[in-house]
Amino acid sequence: MNDSKKILVGEDSSIILNLTKSILSFENYQMKAAKNGKQVLEMLEKENFDLILMDLNMPVLDGATCTKMIRSLSDETKSKLPIIAITGNMGNFTMDEFRRLGFDDFIQKPLDYDKLLATVKKFLS
Repeated sequence: MNDSKKILVGEDSSIILNLTKSILSFENYQMKAAKNGKQVLEMLEKENFDLILMDLNMPVLDGATCTKMIRSLSDETKSKLPIIAITGNMGNFTMDEFRRLGFDDFIQKPLDYDKLLATVKKFLS
């Protein structure tokens, strides 16, 4: 893979961030991390990304609200970015509910190495 894809990860858990970074680096993906939804929006304003992994439960600005704000951006490239929800409470949502919130897909915590890579590759290949 000569053109390294950039992934923005909105996640407040350092453990999940480190695990995600090590998984994604094996596939030569670049990763930037934000600890809350406000930081996700600030980073998205300054840089372009190919995909966003978004935790639902973050301080300051939660993942669902942040995703809705991204979907309403005037920059069409950024508003249409694939956004994958990361949640430990997947049982609380159906896929239709995730889509209504603006997510393209979801990954259950604890993170499964193969599922994470397969889901990311589905949107970036």
